[in-house]
Amino acid sequence: MGDSTLRVGAHVSIADGLDAAVDQQADYGGTCGQLFVGSPRTWSVSTREPEEVTAFKQATAEADIGPWIIHGTYLINFATPKDDLAAKSLDTVQAELDAAAELGIDYYTFHPGSHTGAGVDAGIDNVGTRLRELDVPDSVTVLLENTAGGGTSLGASMAELGRMLDVAELPSETLGVCLDTCHLYAAGYDFTTEAGMAELRDEIDAEIGRERVKYLHLNDSKHPRGSHKDEHAHIGLGEIGDTGFEQLLAGKWLRSLPMALETPVEDGKDYAWNIKRIRELADD
Repeated sequence: MGDSTLRVGAHVSIADGLDAAVDQQADYGGTCGQLFVGSPRTWSVSTREPEEVTAFKQATAEADIGPWIIHGTYLINFATPKDDLAAKSLDTVQAELDAAAELGIDYYTFHPGSHTGAGVDAGIDNVGTRLRELDVPDSVTVLLENTAGGGTSLGASMAELGRMLDVAELPSETLGVCLDTCHLYAAGYDFTTEAGMAELRDEIDAEIGRERVKYLHLNDSKHPRGSHKDEHAHIGLGEIGDTGFEQLLAGKWLRSLPMALETPVEDGKDYAWNIKRIRELADD
């Protein structure tokens, strides 16, 4: 039947309302989940009526779904050398953080961005410095999401993420990391074996600190390890395969974290299928 104790869910849409997103999550069999609070390809953040906020909180409590995580818009770039883009990024992240606090959502994640030629060191310093400029609500934790790498994108390695955290100098209650399995694999990490999983845990401990990892994005990869291509596949049916997720969920630490899937809806398989598959693999 699969492990029903895992906090695992999917990314859901708020197009039909925030409370409808909770119902959608419950229909998938999800017990936590992710959403946007605006269009992910624009700078806009949706406005929320008080009754909609109340309905979301009530529906979440009644369905026992959580913790939720908000994913930031894809346009955000904290690593950029461009002042105007940095200002837009800061304004949008702040608005999305304020939305998280209003909705009672514990976590917020975004991609650090690209240095676009300014250099790795400059980009990392920009990310850390701009993180310090945020007014992070006490009830929300900001999470940097690891990336697939490639080009001038930053955050593909635990070392780069760790340096961003060091520059930011914010406590783990305020700033942490969301690990995406597809991105890890695409960046070159092999956690499909017991030895590889142990190496990844050791690197996380050394570069980030295990206490900083607060949430997981579970996605298989359509491309080989080290490809730097970010294209998600159904759980177990991509290059990571069943064994990779079995290794990931074998230890108490990672399986105790909330997990949100961003798998495709194709080939007759939806989020419900992928959530069920994670629970089954956690039992193996």
